[in-house]
Amino acid sequence: MADYLTEKFAGTGGTIKECPEDFRVEEIPLYLPCGEGEHLYLDIEKRGLTTFELVNKLAGALGARKQDMGYAGLKDAQAVTRQTISVTGVRPEQAMALQLEGVTVLSARYHRNKLRTGHLQGNRFTIRLRDVAPQDLENAQDILHVLQMTGVPNYFGEQRYGILGNSHLVGKAILNEDYEEAIRQIIGDPSVIRHPDWQQAAIAFANGDLPAARRLLPRGMGTEARLLGQLAEGRTPRQALFRMPHKLLRLYLSAYQSYLFDRIVTMRLASLDTLWPGDLAYKHDNGACFLVSDPATEQPRADRLEISPSAPLYGHKVKLSQGQAGILEESLLSKEKLTRDSFRLTRGLSLEGARRPLRVPLGEATVVTDDSHLILAFTLPKGSYATSVLREVMKGS
Repeated sequence: MADYLTEKFAGTGGTIKECPEDFRVEEIPLYLPCGEGEHLYLDIEKRGLTTFELVNKLAGALGARKQDMGYAGLKDAQAVTRQTISVTGVRPEQAMALQLEGVTVLSARYHRNKLRTGHLQGNRFTIRLRDVAPQDLENAQDILHVLQMTGVPNYFGEQRYGILGNSHLVGKAILNEDYEEAIRQIIGDPSVIRHPDWQQAAIAFANGDLPAARRLLPRGMGTEARLLGQLAEGRTPRQALFRMPHKLLRLYLSAYQSYLFDRIVTMRLASLDTLWPGDLAYKHDNGACFLVSDPATEQPRADRLEISPSAPLYGHKVKLSQGQAGILEESLLSKEKLTRDSFRLTRGLSLEGARRPLRVPLGEATVVTDDSHLILAFTLPKGSYATSVLREVMKGS
């Protein structure tokens, strides 16, 4: 099984994100503010902040309510990013006068509706690869050319699986109703934890010393400390787990959905641009899917990257493919000892599922040299990740 779509070309190796300026992201808006309405759209450049931290800072500085603020997507902290935030009850001159560390307000214009998640076309990336060799420029150019012709494997990638790389295992344990295992994964395996206090807490937990584990957890792990407190008070693992914030539990479940999707991408990597009989093809212009009954008829559209094979984000309502593609999707569920009904959970945690394309178009891709560095620039549609491009370019670094 191929590891990379561009496996015939050597990777560049190198390093990224030595400083936030090495990784620049700019939202491509779905629409521009019209100039009237109650919602003020702020175009913002931030540095070294998550989107959540940005919203908190803006709310405090502007006296705005966080629940009235909107954003189209989440942006990395270890980067310089430009994104739009909507807010109500704030005047343009008030926003433009803000002086916050790591935050620059570039413009402020009114619009009629609140900015919602997904209200963007995509993102434009400019990424510096350090410590590469002179011959890597040609390899990177060839790799980007192949990706523009065939599409980028639409992996979620490791950033979806948390700092220990195991968020999906928490989600899997919840679906399997193995709540003790879910909690073990949340506290973490001492052998992979780097933070010394957290590592000692995980060792104490593994030895059954709940009070010591709770005491040793570092600041910033209050949710985990409360989880251990629930267990120490005699609640069952299930009771303790489901007292955690639902938003966090849904993130764990979503990570498992992502993991299963990534496995299908890998299984179909060698023929990612080829439609199979029974595929549910994804239309890139509007996100709709349709059943492929005659691949030969539809393949020219796939060759033009108008449509692509899709795979499920598994859930209790998601439609699965038919034919060979359907067998692959059903067999993965069976191997995981799950059915679609397994995703029908209580307490507002049910996952309906969706279809997601196995590949996405790569737009406006360039690469140039700058001393011993490469500067990559490209665009991707919303919901896809630059790490999928870097994975192919850098290979195993």
